[in-house]
Amino acid sequence: MFKKILIANRGEIALRVIRACRELGVQTVAVYSEADRESLHVRFADDDVCIGPAPARDSYLKIPRIIAAAEIAGADAIHPGYGFLAENAEFAETCAASNIAFIGPTAEQIRVMGDKASARNAMAAVGVPIIPGTPGPVEDAEEALEFAREIGFPVIIKAAAGGGGKGMRVAAEPEDFTRSFQLARSEALSAFGSGDVYVEKYLERPRHIEFQILGDRYGNVIHLGERDCSVQRRHQKLIEEAPSVAVTPELREAMGEASVRGAQAIDYVGAGTIEMLLNADGNFYFMEMNTRIQVEHPVTEVLTGVDLVKEQIRVASGEELSVTEMPALRGHVIECRVNAEDPARNFQPSPGKIDVFHPPGGPGVRLDTHVYTGYTVPPYYDSLLAKVICQGRDRPEALRRMQVALESFIIEGVTTTIPFLARVMADPHFQAGDVDTRFLEREVYLLKEPA
Repeated sequence: MFKKILIANRGEIALRVIRACRELGVQTVAVYSEADRESLHVRFADDDVCIGPAPARDSYLKIPRIIAAAEIAGADAIHPGYGFLAENAEFAETCAASNIAFIGPTAEQIRVMGDKASARNAMAAVGVPIIPGTPGPVEDAEEALEFAREIGFPVIIKAAAGGGGKGMRVAAEPEDFTRSFQLARSEALSAFGSGDVYVEKYLERPRHIEFQILGDRYGNVIHLGERDCSVQRRHQKLIEEAPSVAVTPELREAMGEASVRGAQAIDYVGAGTIEMLLNADGNFYFMEMNTRIQVEHPVTEVLTGVDLVKEQIRVASGEELSVTEMPALRGHVIECRVNAEDPARNFQPSPGKIDVFHPPGGPGVRLDTHVYTGYTVPPYYDSLLAKVICQGRDRPEALRRMQVALESFIIEGVTTTIPFLARVMADPHFQAGDVDTRFLEREVYLLKEPA
C-alpha cells in the first residue's frame, strides 16, 4: 500500500479521496490554487502545497507543478479525481517517468478510450454494439455529408477528443449539416486543441445508461450495475439514479456483459465507466468510456456497498479487486447535483460567499460537499457545490427522501439549483420514470421559478 498520496484536484472529490486514504491509513497531500487557500481539502490533508494562481491553466492543469509538489512532499502516488488531468495520458506518462504511481488506468488505455473514434473501433472489434457512424475522423464537409445521407438524418457531429458535450452538434436535415459540421470542428479545436470530428446516427429520445467497471492488473474485470443519467442539460448530467427503471434483469446482464467485454479488450485497470445509449426497443449502443472515477460514483457505492475510491487505490498499489462479482443491489438510489447556478438565467454561474449552509440529513441521506458557512465560491472552476444522495427500499421511497432532503437543504448567499431539482422530483413524468436525454428540452417549465 502507498504511504502518501497527492490529490491532484479540489472540491468535494478531493475530500472524498482524503476520507478513503484515512480509512486505509495512507497520508495525503493537498494541492491548491491561490483561490482555494481556505478550502476544506487543504485543511483536512496531512500536507499541502500551493501550485499557482487561481486559473486552472496556471495551477490544476500544470503537470510540472503537480509533479514537483509530489516530489517535495514525498508522495509515492497521485490520485487525479475527475476533471482536470484525470483523463490526460501525458499526465499518466509523466507520473510513471517520475516513479510516481498514477491511480488510474495506463496512459495507453486513456489514449485509446479518450479518442472517441479509436474507442468505437476497439469496442466494435469485440462485438460491443456501436451506433452507425464514420470509422474515424472526417475533415471534408462534403464527404461527411455524403456519409450522413447514407445512414440517414438526423445525425450528430462529435469531437473525437474530449467530452462534456463540447464539440457536439445535431444536424436534423442535410441543409443544416455543413454549418453544424463547421461549428463542431471550431468548438472542438477551441476546447481540446484538435478539430477532429466524426459523424454518427442520432438516436431519438434515448436513455443515457452507464455501467460502472472495475479492473485490476491480474485480468479481473467486473461491473457493478448501471446508472441512469438521462436527466441532463446540454450533455451535462444533473440527476442520476440506479437501478434504471428501463433496464430489466435480462437487459442488465446483456449490457453488463458487453461492458466487461469491452474493458477486458483493452486490459483495463482501475475504475471506469462504459457509457451507452438505450432505445425504447431495448437496443443499446456504446457511446464512450470515461477512464476515471465519475462525479456520480456515490450512487453505485450506496447501492452496492463497494467503496470505489478505496478499490482504485488498492488496485493501483498492486492488490487484486476485493469484489469478484456484482453484489446484491440494495434498494434504489437517486443523486442530485447542486450547483451555484441560476436555471432561470440559462444556468448562469453564481459565485460568491455562502452566508448560510444548512445541510440535509436523516436515514438514507448522504451528502458529498466541500462547502461550509462562510465559504466563498470562486468563479474559476466548476460550480458544483454538493451532491445529495438518497437511498430507499424502492424508487418511491428514494424519491420522497430526496424531496424532503432538498426541502431542508438551505444555502444562502448564492443562487443554487436546489429549487429546480425539487421541481424535477415533483414532475409527474420524472416520477413515472418517463425520461430521456431530451427530457428538459421538452419540460422547459422546470427551468423557471413558478410565478
